[in-house]
Amino acid sequence: MALLWEKQTADTRYEVRNAGKAVRLYTNGVFHSQYNPNQPVTGNIWDLLMLPAFFYRPDQIKHVLLLGVGGGAVIQQLLHFIKPVSITGVELDPVHLYVAQRFFKVKHANVELVQADAVQWLSEYAGPPFDMIIDDLCGGESGEPVRAVPATGKWVKLLASHLSAKGVLVSNFITRQELNSSAYLQDKNLRKTFPSGYLLNMPGFENTIVSVLRKHTDSRQLRETLADIPALNTRLKTCRLKYHIRQL
Repeated sequence: MALLWEKQTADTRYEVRNAGKAVRLYTNGVFHSQYNPNQPVTGNIWDLLMLPAFFYRPDQIKHVLLLGVGGGAVIQQLLHFIKPVSITGVELDPVHLYVAQRFFKVKHANVELVQADAVQWLSEYAGPPFDMIIDDLCGGESGEPVRAVPATGKWVKLLASHLSAKGVLVSNFITRQELNSSAYLQDKNLRKTFPSGYLLNMPGFENTIVSVLRKHTDSRQLRETLADIPALNTRLKTCRLKYHIRQL
């Protein structure tokens, strides 16, 4: 991999590298983002963050909130496959936003990038609700990714309070321990808020993506929708998407 750009601050080292035509962002050795405009399906965990949007028709996901932008790979995927009216990305690290714009080409008129603490920003947000909220707030410890905000009942309720009446909430869990201690598994009252819930995994990755929806659905609907999109139709040998899904 060739080094395209690097920056060293007092306690953080940033690197942007390319692997073929794919661009990658590393922060203190943690692999944060990858995107190749010629292959919008990355074959990596970011595919699963986008996937729950397909429980709906693409025109139903109009407004998306992404908490934790990284390099912006998920933004590019959503723009490619879903084409929402607006995407708001909230990111604490200004260097990540710089990389997203310069190297990942996140410069679209319908994308707003906000440099802010996501918890504070969401607590103070008073705008219209979002049809899809992706909670990908991750940091790093000893070169390994970790969740930056525990998924407590308070946090999940805050996320849900800004979700539209038929919206979908997506959260990334790096380890099984993080997931087991989360409100998604511990708070039974969430069933009243979200009648449908799923766990998504990808071969070769420890991450588990939780997706909860404000409507009744089943995984068959997801597969039927994906089957109509060649790049996401897992029945085709050319498809790079790999995933397992089961009920929460």
